Amino acid sequence: MKILPPEFYARDTASVAQDLLGATLVHQVDGLRRAGIIVEVEAYLGQHDLAAHSSKGITKRTGIMFGPPGFAYVYLIYGIYHCMNVVTEPEGHGAAVLIRALQPVQNLPDNTRGPGLVCKAMGIDRRLNGHDLCSDDFHIAAPASRPPVTIVQRPRIGVAYAAEWADKPLRFYIEGNPYVSKK
Repeated sequence: MKILPPEFYARDTASVAQDLLGATLVHQVDGLRRAGIIVEVEAYLGQHDLAAHSSKGITKRTGIMFGPPGFAYVYLIYGIYHCMNVVTEPEGHGAAVLIRALQPVQNLPDNTRGPGLVCKAMGIDRRLNGHDLCSDDFHIAAPASRPPVTIVQRPRIGVAYAAEWADKPLRFYIEGNPYVSKK
């Protein structure tokens, strides 16, 4: 599998989000290769997007979101769950794509529906915040071939606080895939 290059991520966030569907997230941890096909994502468009962490500006937590593209933004929610995002667009934009669900391929449990379960299954925690996603041990690989799929667009989950941004159709998933977290 070919590791996606930095240029792949340095584009419009919604396009990157859709193009990640069907790609494979890989993490080599403790001598074990874990892999899953990305089947659901959410796009966070930058500082103007009130649902994005970057809407509060550059902080210790959000600094990684402002670039460079192609790095992991990993954070903890509710003091329990890790969530992993892929930084997108040129430096300074504060944009990222949240990985919401995986279809297990190698050394993963069956339930990888939801960003917290993705990170738990893949062994992803805050130690990987800022990790280069073009590395050998933690990366996203392009599909060898992508069969035709229908991409569904829906509003993001859990962002009711984001005013007019709450209903924007920035969640993308592969139609009919049984590993999607919410239809």
